[in-house]
Amino acid sequence: MHGKSGLMRGGAAVLGTAVALLTAAPLASADPEITSAGPASGTANSDNPANWGYKINADKGGDKPPIAQLFDLQLKGGGTLKVYCVEFTVNLDKEQTMVERAWDKYPDPKSPFHQNRDKVNWVLHHSYPSNDVKSIEGELTKKDVKFHNGLSTKEAITATQAAVWHFSDNVNLDRAHPIESNSKDDSDDVLALYDYLVGKDNVGLADQPKPTLDINAKVTEGKAGTRIGPFTVATTGEITELTSKLPEGVKITDANGKELKSADVKDGSELFIDVPKDAKDGNGSFALKASGSLDTGRLFVGKDYEKKKAQTLIVAQSEKTTVGASASAKWAAGTVTPPTSETSTPPSATTAPPTPSAPPTTAPSVVPQAEQGSLPNTGVSAILPISIGAVLLIGGVVMLLLVRRRRKSAA
Repeated sequence: MHGKSGLMRGGAAVLGTAVALLTAAPLASADPEITSAGPASGTANSDNPANWGYKINADKGGDKPPIAQLFDLQLKGGGTLKVYCVEFTVNLDKEQTMVERAWDKYPDPKSPFHQNRDKVNWVLHHSYPSNDVKSIEGELTKKDVKFHNGLSTKEAITATQAAVWHFSDNVNLDRAHPIESNSKDDSDDVLALYDYLVGKDNVGLADQPKPTLDINAKVTEGKAGTRIGPFTVATTGEITELTSKLPEGVKITDANGKELKSADVKDGSELFIDVPKDAKDGNGSFALKASGSLDTGRLFVGKDYEKKKAQTLIVAQSEKTTVGASASAKWAAGTVTPPTSETSTPPSATTAPPTPSAPPTTAPSVVPQAEQGSLPNTGVSAILPISIGAVLLIGGVVMLLLVRRRRKSAA
């Protein structure tokens, strides 16, 4: 009776231990992806009458002459940009978020903008509002250009937008009636500035304005024991913050292995993710924040342009804002060769060979998931306790079955 009770108690204990191990096994978890302010973005409006020019008459546009005007782009990080339109046939979408983009991200691959963007850039840097009307008037006076009662803001806005459209969309003003106005003086002033902006003086500005903040990664994969990179920083501003989500021992350095802080990073800096040689498979990321200027000539493209077209905008006057950018990489563990002993003696014929020990149980390497934006699991592996629990569970069941068989034999 005592033996049976012992078996029952042993089986129950084994089962209890197995259940406890199975239920206590930790779930796989991953650190959240690092976040940052992202590229400069905002929403545009055309509600400010001070930004309105004249309706223009052009060889495109149909029966409804478009109004030449500046738009206000309210930035997410604070501040307001003055922007012009560079898509003559697309309407402004006041609801869609506009995101800072490079010139080669202009959404229409067949647009004349691609061939004429340096000309557009020159127009923006030599007209309103980059220059006030008095400065523009003074520059053209040197070229014997006369304005009637001076150049007005409304005339300057009209001529500048028309010149931008000339290069971005092949739009040409009707020289006989360039604007919807009863004043010939206004028409003459607009045409005079327009001719200067699209004429022989416009030699183009080919250098694309730098992004407020961007991280260009040439290499995003590597092996433990190497420095993954470089991650090259391009910015018009000052780096204010450097944060990272990296496993222990992994750090952000320069090409020589010096660990970097935010104060060390500037335009042109090359950053590396330095991975120790004993690191396991993994991944990680880092982020920068910067306070910088959105330069004249930078594009803003609708975030959901492919789903719903929104008029692409181009910066007409520099403005400071706060933006962020992030980058990530993954790495594979190096190959480890187990050590061999040169003094080990093979077993003799009369000596029983040693009983081989069971191979050590190790948790499997974490599979890198940088492509999904997640970071490596840094918790305890669930495989080991689950395996032990399963073995104990089977043992407990066997013991209980044995008890039942003995009871039947005794009866």
